[in-house]
This record gives sequence, C-alpha cells and structure tokens, in this order.
Amino acid sequence: MNKYSTRGVIFIHSVPPAVQPHVEWAVSSVLGYEVHMEWTHQPALPGMNRAETSWTGEIGTGAVLASALGGWEHLRFETTEDPTPVSEGGRWSCTPGLGIFYAQTDLAGNVVIPENRLRSALEESAGDSDELQRLLDLALGQAWDDELEAFRYAGAGAPIRWLHRVG
Repeated sequence: MNKYSTRGVIFIHSVPPAVQPHVEWAVSSVLGYEVHMEWTHQPALPGMNRAETSWTGEIGTGAVLASALGGWEHLRFETTEDPTPVSEGGRWSCTPGLGIFYAQTDLAGNVVIPENRLRSALEESAGDSDELQRLLDLALGQAWDDELEAFRYAGAGAPIRWLHRVG
C-alpha cells in the first residue's frame, strides 16, 4: 500500500441469502483479498440478511466498492471512506429504488455540502423556502437516509471485523 492508504466500512443492509456469495466475491475483487462476511438476519426486512465489514485500501476504494455493487436488485448498502491528508472522506448510499448517492464527509462523518452546491440551491430556489428545503434535502441525501434508517437501526450493535491486506 502507498503512504496514503485509507480505510472504511461497508454496510450491507439487505441482501437475499442466495446473493451473499456474489457480494463477497465482488467486494473481494475490489479489495484484492478474500472477504468472508458474518451474515445475520435483517429484522427490518424478513428473508433478507445483513453484514458489515471494515476494509483498508487505496484512496478511492469506497467509490469502486459502490460501483461494483450499485444497481443490484434487492441490495441496500452503504460504504464509507475515511479522509487522508490528500483526500476527502466520503459516503456512498444505495437502494434499489434510488440508486447511488455520494456525499463528501468531514472527520466526524458528517455530510459536507460544497460551496458551489449551496450557492446553486440558493439561486435555484429564488427565495422559495420550500424549494430551498427540497434542494438541501437532495444535497444531504435525505431520501436515502429516510429509506435506510430502519436498516441501520436493525444493525445496531452488530460486530465489525477489521480486514487488513498483508504483504
């Protein structure tokens, strides 16, 4: 790994049991080492399972993971990437109905809305507070948070296993 590797967590919020090996294969392909997730039932959606795994890798791995898993039917997930001295942190959220949402994050994991996006929202809303609220909700990924919150809560207290590349 280079001087500026990073780490993050991938949260698989819901997946059918038959698709679990495919998720592990896709994540392993991105990370370059074999990944075995500890699957548990997803109480928010009977018949589905969930897992979460921490990862280490090159800067940009969070985006590659999101691209590898995005668009799979019945798969809900999030992945995070911690900031480094040369890169911003990020969070990718994905649901079957909404697709992938990306947000830059700060050191505490809070979503950061860039200045140009804020200026654009102010200009586009033209003083209409309801439209400004809609545009800010879009910039914050509120629709993804609303859909995923029940799945996140169902995973509270689940074990996280750190994965490190050796060699």
